[in-house]
Amino acid sequence: MRKSLYILPLLFSLAMSAQQSIPRVLKMLNKESVPYIKVAELKDKKNLVYLDAREPKEYQVSHIKNALFVGYDDFKSEIVTSKIKDKSTAIVVYCSIGVRSENIGEKLQQLGYTNVYNLYGGIFEYKNEGGTVYNLQNKPTDSVHTYNKKWSKYLTKGNKVYE
Repeated sequence: MRKSLYILPLLFSLAMSAQQSIPRVLKMLNKESVPYIKVAELKDKKNLVYLDAREPKEYQVSHIKNALFVGYDDFKSEIVTSKIKDKSTAIVVYCSIGVRSENIGEKLQQLGYTNVYNLYGGIFEYKNEGGTVYNLQNKPTDSVHTYNKKWSKYLTKGNKVYE
């Protein structure tokens, strides 16, 4: 996982300089090893469990209601396996736009989970399409942590928060 700490920023940097849309970035950085689910499809699914694969500071600003924080750099499978016993549970993993969540989705598949989806466009697309996000006090918020200033261009609705 530590190797990804060096490779991911490089890939993100390349994607940011060469690509101008979420679909292009996802096409460049993802293998599509975890099936995508689009925001519009969420309402047709029942009993979804959301897993937030971002970093703590991102989750603290906002997240999808009732999402379980699992993180990325410090992902611990025990958190998932202790909370989600049924390996056929419908799980939607998300991050900012869907790159980190694909990696965590792959880990879930390796753990034997059979109904794992990667939220296409992540929390950015969720918010862009009118989804409500919540802060740590479980209150709706317009703020979304955008990872950094460069990534913030992909969030078109809401207040952009980054450091």
